[in-house]
Parts: sequence; structure tokens; C-alpha cells
Amino acid sequence: MVLWMIGLGLGDDGDVSVKGLKAIQQSAYVYLEAYTSILPGLDKETLAAAYGVPEIIEADRELVESGCEEMLERAKEQEVSFLVVGDPLCATTHTDLWLRAQQQKIPVRVIHNASVMNAVASCGLQLYRFGETVSIPFWLEGWRPDSWYDKIAKNKKAGLHTLCLLDIKVKEQTVENLMRGRKIYEPPRFMTVAQALDQLSQVEKDKGEGIAAPSSLVMGLARLGREDQVIRAGTVEQLLEADFGGPLHSLVVCAEELHELEQEFVDFYQKS
Repeated sequence: MVLWMIGLGLGDDGDVSVKGLKAIQQSAYVYLEAYTSILPGLDKETLAAAYGVPEIIEADRELVESGCEEMLERAKEQEVSFLVVGDPLCATTHTDLWLRAQQQKIPVRVIHNASVMNAVASCGLQLYRFGETVSIPFWLEGWRPDSWYDKIAKNKKAGLHTLCLLDIKVKEQTVENLMRGRKIYEPPRFMTVAQALDQLSQVEKDKGEGIAAPSSLVMGLARLGREDQVIRAGTVEQLLEADFGGPLHSLVVCAEELHELEQEFVDFYQKS
């Protein structure tokens, strides 16, 4: 009957909109997308209790990337809610779901919410001065992609900041377990600001474009939207040693030149 795509915001179970909560409570099935982002410390049972619904079904990577057929079939006859931390259309996976639903003539209603894409403004850098957003993945043995560095370099040469989304690994399998069909999953991992800067620094040594020299200005952000959020500004060298606490973390590589108001924010967050 309808597929609701509902953003949950960034903080906690209280960030869902009134409109979103009403849609959740009137849905026959409620799914929680659980691999592109998380609400730290809040599992599906806690959210179900907070939203007043009997059950929330975890939509892991396997379910979502296989096409969400179960969810879409149910949405043909009943109201179904698909919950996403942040905003429901910020990830390519979710826009693909929107397209699949449209192709099957399933009505889709989207309820937006805050995401890192706009909450990054908390660091004081002006949103219209950000270039292309990049994702920095965990390197693996024999797999060290670095195309994201070139995008950061392109932004910086254009006088733009870069928001770097840092990798999370939830319900991941080793290659061996995947090949053998064993449903054994690795412990969750969340990339930290320091880990991202370490990888960035290694690529900088190889490419040497001065994008992330030890003295380059960067900003680290952790748990945006929560009461315990942390924002710090400093050089690559300084933030490599900084402890930002628990997940989720993001990184901003700053443009060479700052607006005077941006500079005031940077000065504030360098002292905090």
C-alpha cells in the first residue's frame, strides 16, 4: 500500500519527527537499516519500545543489497516503514530502494531528517564551501584504495572543504566464511579520526600533493547530534593523537583559505 522511508536523525530515539513516528506506529512492518550507520547504544528492541511498536526487523546489508524483495512485497498490500539513521536518501543504497519501489508501482513517502551531510555545519565551516563528499574505507591486506585522496585534492585546489565519511563494518564476514557459506560475523568496527588520518598520511607520502601534510588543517567530529558530540580542529599531526571517544566519527579536510567567520570557529575548536 505504501513504503515509508523515514529518517531517524543523528542523536537518539527522540530525534524522529512527529510525522515519522505516526507513520511508524501505523505500519504493519517496521525495518531498521543497520549497516550504513547506527545510533550508538540503541538496538532495535530499544527503538521498538521507544516508538511503541511490537517489533522492528533488522535490515542488514544482505537484505538491503539483495533488493529488499520481502519488504517490497509487503508494501504492495500494507504500510511498511524503512527506518534510516540520518536522512533516508543520503546513501546510494536507499535511492536504489526508492527506484525499485517506483518500478513496482509501490507508493513511496519520504520523511527527511538531519544527517551528517548538514550537521557538519556544527563545525562552523560554511556548507556551500564544501566540495564532493568522500568515503574512506578500511584498508585490507592487498586492498588499499586511495581514489578518495584525489577527490580531496580536487576539492582543495578549488578552495573547497571535504567531508570524509569514515568506514563502519557491521555484520561483516571474513573471505573464508563467505566462501564457505558460514553465517559467522566479525565484531563491529568503526573507523576513528586517527585511523582515517593515518591512511590519509600514508597516501600523502606516496602522492606528495601537500593535501594532508603534518601541518594541514583538519577537523574531527564525533557523535554529531548527540549531547556528547565532540568537535576539534587542529593539524593532521595534532589530531592523529587526539581521542574522540566512541563512534561514529567523521573528518573534514579544510580548504587552504578560510572565511573570517570560519576562522573564528576553527580557533574556538582548537582551544576546546
